Amino acid sequence: MNPFIEKIIPLILAFFAGILFKSLKLLSKEDAPILLKVVLTVTLPALTIIAISNVVLVADMALIPVLAMAVVMLMFLISSLVGKRLNLPRPTFGSFLVGTMIMNTAYSLPFFAAAFGNEGLARASLFDIGNTMMIFTFTYYNAIKYGENSHTDKIEWSKFLRLPPLRALLLAISWKATALPLPRLAFNFLNLIGQPTVPLVMIALGLYFDPSLNNLEKAALGIFIRMGIGLGIGICLAAIFGLQGITRTVVIVNSALPIGFNTLIFANLENMDREFAATMVSISIFIALFYIPFLIFLFK
Repeated sequence: MNPFIEKIIPLILAFFAGILFKSLKLLSKEDAPILLKVVLTVTLPALTIIAISNVVLVADMALIPVLAMAVVMLMFLISSLVGKRLNLPRPTFGSFLVGTMIMNTAYSLPFFAAAFGNEGLARASLFDIGNTMMIFTFTYYNAIKYGENSHTDKIEWSKFLRLPPLRALLLAISWKATALPLPRLAFNFLNLIGQPTVPLVMIALGLYFDPSLNNLEKAALGIFIRMGIGLGIGICLAAIFGLQGITRTVVIVNSALPIGFNTLIFANLENMDREFAATMVSISIFIALFYIPFLIFLFK
């Protein structure tokens, strides 16, 4: 069997394990945010430090978070035009717009780790930083704009700066600038803490899986914009900036990622169309289970 496929199959099985755990009532959908919070605050920062400490920093890596932000802005322009032509109710339009703008970068980390090791994980983490910055600023602003909670009038701009993965990234780059090797004890500890990242993310995705048939055609259009047109944007950006190797693969594949969980969070927070948001997220996650490994294999 192809070594890449051997690495990907356990990820897919972990996703279905999450669905199984939910059906057996061992875990519930409400447990998924807890698992992802553990990833965000504990395991991913540890894994980020290890990835950066073991990777050779090159100039084109600085472009990755900038290109992630460019993808979000282009998605906003496209989805605004398409969404308005659909004459969607305001809360549904808000979920449609925000959903296409949010890339589920947590989804790609296990796949890039499996395909490229620390090299892929480090670059995917940089893309995640650019995407996350847009989520908690411009994308959140649009959720407020199209939501129905008129009392919400303030965006937490500092939220991005408090993210543990960003702090871990800055710490790792600062340490790497000293040219000192990471102490073996620290490496072993961080490696132990970071190992659960991949299974926790995939199990959480399985717990979140909850599709609905309502507004299926419009949800499918939003998914096509996020994952189909997003792929085209990634290919164009990679060509325009002359990206090569793993950086090229990361930008192209991450531009085609499924719709992110923050779509659900913002839909709940700002009273947008929750059911429509859940449908887009769930269906796009299932498609990406096979689509993203295929793209990584194709552009590897």
